[in-house]
Amino acid sequence: MPIITPVYRSTVIHIGSIPLGGDNPIRIQSMTNTDTLDTEASVAQCIRIIEAGADYVRLTAQGVREAENLALIKRELRKAGFNTPLIADIHFNPAAAETAARLVEKVRINPGNYADKRASFAKQEFPEDEYNEELEKTHAKLLPLIKICREYGTVIRVGINHGSLSDRIMTRYGNTPEGMVASAMEFIEIFRAENFNELVLSMKSSDTSVMIDATRQLAARMQNANLSYPLHLGVTEAGEGEDGRVRSAAGIGTLLSEGIGDTIRVSLSEDPELEIPVAKKLAEYYHRGINGNNNIPKPSYSSPAEKPEILKGVHGPIVITNMTFSPEIGPEAYLLAGFRIDENGESVKRTDNSADLIIASECPSIVPEDVLLVIPYKKWLANRDKENVFPLFSPETYYESDIRSDKLNLLLTGPHFDAHYLKMPDSATTLLLFTFYPDKELFAADHFFNTLEKSQIQLNVVLNPVYREDFSEALQIKAAALLGKYVIDRRVAGISITLTGENGLREVTPLAFSILQCTATRITRTMYLSCPTCGRTKFNLQDAVRKVKDATGHLKGLKIAVMGCIVNGPGEMAGADYGYVGAGNGKVHIYRGTLPVMKNIPQEDAVKELLGLIESDQAIL
Repeated sequence: MPIITPVYRSTVIHIGSIPLGGDNPIRIQSMTNTDTLDTEASVAQCIRIIEAGADYVRLTAQGVREAENLALIKRELRKAGFNTPLIADIHFNPAAAETAARLVEKVRINPGNYADKRASFAKQEFPEDEYNEELEKTHAKLLPLIKICREYGTVIRVGINHGSLSDRIMTRYGNTPEGMVASAMEFIEIFRAENFNELVLSMKSSDTSVMIDATRQLAARMQNANLSYPLHLGVTEAGEGEDGRVRSAAGIGTLLSEGIGDTIRVSLSEDPELEIPVAKKLAEYYHRGINGNNNIPKPSYSSPAEKPEILKGVHGPIVITNMTFSPEIGPEAYLLAGFRIDENGESVKRTDNSADLIIASECPSIVPEDVLLVIPYKKWLANRDKENVFPLFSPETYYESDIRSDKLNLLLTGPHFDAHYLKMPDSATTLLLFTFYPDKELFAADHFFNTLEKSQIQLNVVLNPVYREDFSEALQIKAAALLGKYVIDRRVAGISITLTGENGLREVTPLAFSILQCTATRITRTMYLSCPTCGRTKFNLQDAVRKVKDATGHLKGLKIAVMGCIVNGPGEMAGADYGYVGAGNGKVHIYRGTLPVMKNIPQEDAVKELLGLIESDQAIL
């Protein structure tokens, strides 16, 4: 029997006039990317963020001067009639934190670089006595900030970044979710020792699985210790466009669906006010209390590791495209399913982003060699001489039939199923397509997996949510938030997305591949990480992202990071092949992995230098 995990319920704290945690709504925030010393530009951008619907606004304060200028920014905002709480973002500079704590409602500090030496990624040894001595120094360094925050009623966010753990933590735990949790718990204990509890915690990473794992672990650790500080959710360096939305929705949505998270920030490499509508859609989709109200056990069910033989060449979850709504299967349909078509419409060739299976209502006279087609069972009987055509069954029909494919059978079922008919299929030749309507029952897949687990049924499951709408940004967010947790947790053999709107077929196959790409469960193109920028960025990062993508988009399988500054850059790039990192006014460092191989390259030359480095490395290989 699955165990019901209690929904994480945080205590309420007040950030200015807006309470956070408990039964309060999930709060939305963003961060400015203006120079904090530019009062006029910062105020104008804060207003755009607030008017878009933010509950809080964060500004960087990399030095004392920037921290002091928060007073002017706040004064101008209040004069303009905006009372939204402000948050100061601090890296490396306790003096800036102590200054800002007197002026704004919340201060964000990073344990990886507030007191400790940030990670150098060089192998080091920390004897136990030295480790504890460094921890005591950290405690002492935090005391002035704690005193000020207590006096001024300022909240502190302890913001742990996967990309900037300290050397001390790295030597003991490595660059891992466990290290992130250990860092958070150390800081919690320091604050508790000083009887200071106005805390918010966050566990951020550009890797959705790391962010989810670390946050789940922290929530569990705090629950076991009878602690319940509010949690801030976000995927760092999520990127821009569809990738940024999908990656953020998959990471944040997974945790919100489990009742974890009190405030969210969607980090896009776009104007910060554009983050707010995305965050609002996520908060509305998995709104406060939705999981707890349903009291849903979190399933531990996972699909068999082995797929049917005919699909074993697929590295990662499969993608199925449902074309039963299409009047006929021909060149246009194959094109929509991601295949390459020649000028005459005769040659149909598979690409890295082609659907692995296409479901159709009818069987065309000729099925291209690269296409695997699934049609209703009775129509398959008349076409079973075709080598790459397979049957679609109901479980009942499969159960009663004497004739089946010896290579692949697709069983279609939904929320109202009889588990009796699912005990017979052979997982070596069978895929189970679970079709459901999220708008009617958002947690239908969890109920389904729990029933399979209880009934001891082990089949390869492909999830197929059906949406009654056309393709839109809202659909991208919904589908990624829903399917993300199942692919990240390796619980499914594949995914399919069905839209009943007129334009549904055009975008669903690329969206399915985007969800797999952004969750790093199936890589079919270049992966990009890019930060949303802030006041520390000294060049046009949005322009740089576009240029890097244009120059390197043909390089399948590489992971390239485009970062505004070096605060989190080297760490977040630990899994990246190459990095393009801001180093100052119009200057860029080029990284191979975590090592800078070219420094202070003029921005106008940096993309060419990055591409040259990649091509040189590939020539050696």
